[in-house]
Amino acid sequence: MFSGTVLLLFVSQQRKVKPWFFFYTFSFFSQESAACPENSEIKSSAVVKYSAVPPPTTYALLQEKTDLKLPPANWLRENSQLGAAGTTVLGSSSKSKPFSSFGMAYDFIDCIGDDVDVVSDSENIKKLLKIPYSKSHVSMAVHRVGRTLLLDDLDIQELFMRSSQTGDWTWLKDFYQRLMDQKWQRKKKSKEQWYQRAILSKFLYYSINGDGAAERVSDSLDEGEEENGAEEFNCSWPTAFTSSPCDEEEPDPSKQGLRNDFVRNIMWTFEDIHMLVGSNMPIFGGGRYPAVSLRLRDDNKPINILTGIDYWLDNLMCNVPELVMCFHVNGIVQKYEMIKTEEIPHLENSTFSTRVVKDIAQNILSFLKSNCTKEGHTYWLFKASGSDIVKLYDLTTLCEEAEEEKCQNPFTLPVAVLLYKVAGNLMLKARQSRKHYGTVRTLLLNCVKLLDEERHPQIIASAHYMLSELFQLDEPLDDDEEESLRAGGSEDSYSDEDREEEEDLTEDNNDNGSFTNCSILQDDSKAVAVIRSVGELSVPEKYKSTHLIRPNCAFPVSQDKEERSRHVLSYVLKGLKAVDSSIKKESDLPAADPNTPIPLKYEDRSTNSACATEKGTSLLLERVGPLQDDQKHSTRSGMIPGSWQHRIKLQLFLKASKAYYVLSDAATNLLKYGRALRYIKLSLQCYDAYCSVSGLLHPHVLHFHCQCLSLCGDIQLMLAQNPNNRAAYQEEYSYQTKEDQELLHSLHRESSCQAFNMATDLAMDPEYQLFVSSKCYEAAHELHVSEVLKDYSSDQLDQVLKRLGNIRNELGVYYMNQAATMHTEMEVKKSVSEAEQNMWKKSFAFFEKGMKDFEAIGDSTNTALLLCNTGRLMRICAQAHSSVSADHGRGEFSPEESLYYNKAIDYYLRAMKVLSHRDSHPGVWDSVNWELSTTYFTLATLLQDYAPLSRKAQEQIEREVTKAMMMSLKYCDLQTESARQPLYQYRAATIHHRLASMYHSCFRNQVGGEHLRKQHRSLAELHYSKAVDLFLSLKDAPCELLRTLLERVAFAEFTMEGQTSSTAKLKSLTGALEIMSETLFAFQLIYKELLEVQTESPDVSSGITSGFNLQEVMKLISVFEPSFSFLLLQVIKVMTTIKRKPRSALINP
Repeated sequence: MFSGTVLLLFVSQQRKVKPWFFFYTFSFFSQESAACPENSEIKSSAVVKYSAVPPPTTYALLQEKTDLKLPPANWLRENSQLGAAGTTVLGSSSKSKPFSSFGMAYDFIDCIGDDVDVVSDSENIKKLLKIPYSKSHVSMAVHRVGRTLLLDDLDIQELFMRSSQTGDWTWLKDFYQRLMDQKWQRKKKSKEQWYQRAILSKFLYYSINGDGAAERVSDSLDEGEEENGAEEFNCSWPTAFTSSPCDEEEPDPSKQGLRNDFVRNIMWTFEDIHMLVGSNMPIFGGGRYPAVSLRLRDDNKPINILTGIDYWLDNLMCNVPELVMCFHVNGIVQKYEMIKTEEIPHLENSTFSTRVVKDIAQNILSFLKSNCTKEGHTYWLFKASGSDIVKLYDLTTLCEEAEEEKCQNPFTLPVAVLLYKVAGNLMLKARQSRKHYGTVRTLLLNCVKLLDEERHPQIIASAHYMLSELFQLDEPLDDDEEESLRAGGSEDSYSDEDREEEEDLTEDNNDNGSFTNCSILQDDSKAVAVIRSVGELSVPEKYKSTHLIRPNCAFPVSQDKEERSRHVLSYVLKGLKAVDSSIKKESDLPAADPNTPIPLKYEDRSTNSACATEKGTSLLLERVGPLQDDQKHSTRSGMIPGSWQHRIKLQLFLKASKAYYVLSDAATNLLKYGRALRYIKLSLQCYDAYCSVSGLLHPHVLHFHCQCLSLCGDIQLMLAQNPNNRAAYQEEYSYQTKEDQELLHSLHRESSCQAFNMATDLAMDPEYQLFVSSKCYEAAHELHVSEVLKDYSSDQLDQVLKRLGNIRNELGVYYMNQAATMHTEMEVKKSVSEAEQNMWKKSFAFFEKGMKDFEAIGDSTNTALLLCNTGRLMRICAQAHSSVSADHGRGEFSPEESLYYNKAIDYYLRAMKVLSHRDSHPGVWDSVNWELSTTYFTLATLLQDYAPLSRKAQEQIEREVTKAMMMSLKYCDLQTESARQPLYQYRAATIHHRLASMYHSCFRNQVGGEHLRKQHRSLAELHYSKAVDLFLSLKDAPCELLRTLLERVAFAEFTMEGQTSSTAKLKSLTGALEIMSETLFAFQLIYKELLEVQTESPDVSSGITSGFNLQEVMKLISVFEPSFSFLLLQVIKVMTTIKRKPRSALINP
């Protein structure tokens, strides 16, 4: 049964002709009659995508006895109801134009590739579906684009007529005459055919005219119009399919004879087959439905099956529910009859099975999809007149096998342009999902294969640029995206292994109705595939597609950035070659040999490098602006600004620069700094060429340039920090691939590429490398703060400032170390040299600038580190100002030393204040804390050991020493477990030991009054006790422990000497002996270490071995033995004295 609905569809305009937007759509469910044992519905629906005619109007019902031999007054004249197509709409021939499918494909590019199975003229569709019923010949060209097949009528005879004039296709003519039916000749249309077409045309114009009046026109006009109509009905082969190298734009399909001349384009779904169909069938309004088709039939001739299928398919494709049949006898109108579309298959003498037509459609589509597998190839589907065999040939392969030099395929350019357009359309979708990447790549590669670089350089260059765009250089691939990209077939549609498996399946399933491969038939080895009998097409599912036509396409996926970038550079180079070949004007420079490497030499320009870099940066900033009129001059190679060569070359240069940037970044991560510098040099050379060609530098380009400069600064910094591998870096830097050489020669057509040599030269001087690195960062920072990049993220500016602060810290450290080295190497250290002072000034200046950079981004951690380094610089300055005595020994502690040590302390305290607390950054906090403690300790030690007694009193010095020691002790973190904890413990023990020694000395020298002496005594006892406890906890400082114990024993002996009472002396001596007993632990540690040293080196008599100072041990033992003997002797004396005294004396001493 039939059911229909009227819809208002607003379809986007895709053609230049203004369409009418009142469209209609129906869904047909055609059911077989009861005579058929298996009832089945034929599903058909259609949507009009485009229409050049107004909505259908009611047709004029002609009066009976109207003579159709008489032309109406409006015959063959343009009528508004016919639309923009004019007089050819209703009188159009059933003959398809050779490239009609391409015209539709260009207009509806979104549908090509995946959504549509077939694109063709409705006449070609009907011709295919009537193959089992018709004895007429079939000759069609088939092309594949993704999952879509494009079908076009291929008039082989007309092609041969053209070849006799142009010399093309002679190979195909010989092949045809050798293998095909040579008796087939073009049959001229008989007078009867012209007569029938003429009265049909007049009948349709009568139906539009509506007045029923037959107005005779002059015979001359009648004959002339008929001749013109006959010429209009003949199809013409498009004449121009070439483009000269100087073409400025892409080929326009309308200029190439590839226009979409159909009055309506319809998306027709027949069962599960989706087809984009072009139709010129006249549609009228009337009856119960808004659309009917109008047919003229000779009442004396019955309708046959071919005519019935024709009418039925036309109505299905155009959503026409009814057919109005006008019967005539010798041109005289007899009657009208209205027939429903679903009733057409059951007309008398025209009965056919719609289910069989459905099977034919599915079998033909499966046959073509299984064999037309290569995109870009032209396939020829041919059935000779009266033959039951259908053959499929690959004309592209036959053309390649031809021996003659001039073998051209007129379909090459249209197919290539279509592949290019479909790829470009998919690129828009690919930006959202990478699943289209494989399809786009296959389309573009096949497009490039079809084109001649000399004739179509623009498409080739654009295709290669699009290929380079497929490789994402700055985004990592997700796992699911990677799997989707790797799935699928090879470059054509599937691999050779898949093809072999398919052939095996074909042979195995031959009995089940698979198509017959050419390898089975012996009569024609040139055919790709053969249908042995057209009757097989009527068998349900006789032909099955053995594989999906490229469900997914293989795309070379690699996590290796270098490999992906190399793919990009390969396509960029091919694109540049295509552009260069199209430029007529040759460069005035002498031609360079692409096989000769371009040297990348280092030139020492350290004297004026700063000026050169600043000048280059200022020039770069000046170029950021609108394109001026006076810049409309040809480039160095002869390109005209605004031309397609100019536009594509700009994109290719920028793409190459980005690819080399990625290569450089990857090499940096691999610690291959010589290779990284070479790649960043090539990247900046590409950018230099871009600047030479472009009159306008867009913000995103400048932003990328900032990234290049930052990376170049990183590489130069790494080279400066790794001076030991310079030979390997030099070798990496000098190496060049052939691809790099060819690309450089292409760059030199537009620029000398010398603008960034200073930044990318491989120097051997670390100072110069650090300097270049800082200038790169400064240039990047200057661009970031410019007006052009003000809208970009501040995070990127922060990164540049962080790099800038870091390199200034590196330079400050470099000059600081240089100053320290100078001071160390001086033979006579009488005064500070001017060179040393200059190093201090440079170091301090860089530290100051670095601190400002880090403060600008609120980086407290790095600010603290630079303050810490500045404090270290102050300590180096203090060391350089140490005085020398007359005997060239160390003199007194000088005021300059005190000044610089105090400055160092100030910087360390500022660093602590910036960090505020340890939790902010424990590592930096601990480092600053250690340096601060060390500075206080050094200051106190120097004051104590080289006391400035010539200008300060002893008491003042002792107070300053005590203060500095206590401050140092304050910053000794004994509680936190860290790698420095043993060092802190050793320093704290040393401080207590020194303080105890100082108070011991004061007590011994009778400094101050009795009260002060008691205080010194108690403080000495306190610090000796703490020092011993700390040394005992260390367990790796036996000598220091032994020395402290011996000094404490000496302090006890000195205290005993001032005592008069025997009991007090005995008490002091007993305490001293207890202290001596504690030396046992120290001697045990010394013995253990001595055994270890003897095991490592039997000869330990030389002194210090493996950190063990044997001489110091012997010296301490030499003190220990007499001291211990003295104590024992004194104890004996005191005890003897006590025994001699009376009891009362002992009780009351």
